[in-house]
This record gives sequence, structure tokens and C-alpha cells, in this order.
Amino acid sequence: MSGIRRPKSRIWRPSTDLVLCWIGLLTLLGLTVTLSYQPLASFNFPVAMTIAAIKAGLVAAIFMELRHRSGVVCAFAAAGFFWLAILLWLGLMDFLTRV
Repeated sequence: MSGIRRPKSRIWRPSTDLVLCWIGLLTLLGLTVTLSYQPLASFNFPVAMTIAAIKAGLVAAIFMELRHRSGVVCAFAAAGFFWLAILLWLGLMDFLTRV
């Protein structure tokens, strides 16, 4: 029994990129919550959408690993987001044009 070697247990630690992304997403979440209570009048929607776009960009760059991919993969990801924007826009137009 004394001759059996056990592998050393390694502690998994997240990479610096993941930790920085997590801190960034939490910061943007706090900014979203803080600005939701501020009376910005007509600027509420653009500010909220800008923060949401930054959050989506962080998630796409870090978790989808688009920053390490070739231009073709990034182009297809952008096309997918563009198609999603078209679908959301058409759904919004249907809602807005009903009487």
C-alpha cells in the first residue's frame, strides 16, 4: 500500500478573463439597477439598451469565445444577432401598429 502513488489534487481556479468578465457583468448589473431608479425621462430606454448591448458583447466575447475565433465565425455570429434584431423589430412593429 505504501508504494501506491496518488496524483496530487489540483484546485481549479477560473482564469483571469472569467473573473474580470464576472466583475464587469456585476458592475453593469449594479449600474442598471441604479439607473432604473433615476428619472432620466426619455433617456431611460437608450441607456438601458446600451448597457444590455455591452453585457451581450461581454458574454459573446468571453463565454462564446468569439475573441479567439476566425473572422468567418465572428461574421456568422454577427449575422445571427442581426437576424435576431430583425425578428424582434418585426414583432415590435406588429405590436405598435395594432389598433
